[in-house]
Amino acid sequence: MRTAKYLVIGCLGLFLAGNAAAQEPDAARLIQQVENTERAFAATMADRDFDAFTRFLSDEAIFFSGEKPLTGKQQIADAWKPFFRDPAAPFSWEPKTVVVLESGTLALSSGPVFDPGGTHVGTFNSIWRLAPDGQWRIIFDKGSDVCQEQAQE
Repeated sequence: MRTAKYLVIGCLGLFLAGNAAAQEPDAARLIQQVENTERAFAATMADRDFDAFTRFLSDEAIFFSGEKPLTGKQQIADAWKPFFRDPAAPFSWEPKTVVVLESGTLALSSGPVFDPGGTHVGTFNSIWRLAPDGQWRIIFDKGSDVCQEQAQE
C-alpha cells in the first residue's frame, strides 16, 4: 500500500511539473515577438505612418527626451509628430539586444539609432509590456548619443 501511495504522489508530481513547464512562456518565441514589434515600431518612422506609431505606445508610457520626460501617450505623440512631417525619416533604429523576463510580461530592447545617411548616432533602450490584448506596447524609452569610439565601429 505504501509503495502505491508513493507511486501516486510521484506521478502527480511529474504531472504538475510537466504541466507547469508547458505553461511557461517560450523564451525564444517571446524574444522574437519583441524583436518583430520593435522592427514594426521602427517601420512606422520609415513609412511615415504617425497613426501606426501611436498604436505602439502604452497610455502610461514615459519617453526620456531632453530635460523633462514626456509622460503619457498623448504628450509623447505631440512631441514626436514633427518627426513624421518631412517626406524622409530623420532617423532610423533597429533592435540589437532583446531580453524578456521569465514571466513573459516585460522586455527590454536596445540597439543603434542611425541618421539618414546610415551613420550610427545614438542608442535606444525601450521597455515593452505585454498588454492584455496580446500586443506589446512600449512603456519606457530612453535614447542616448553614441560615444565617439562607438561611432567609428
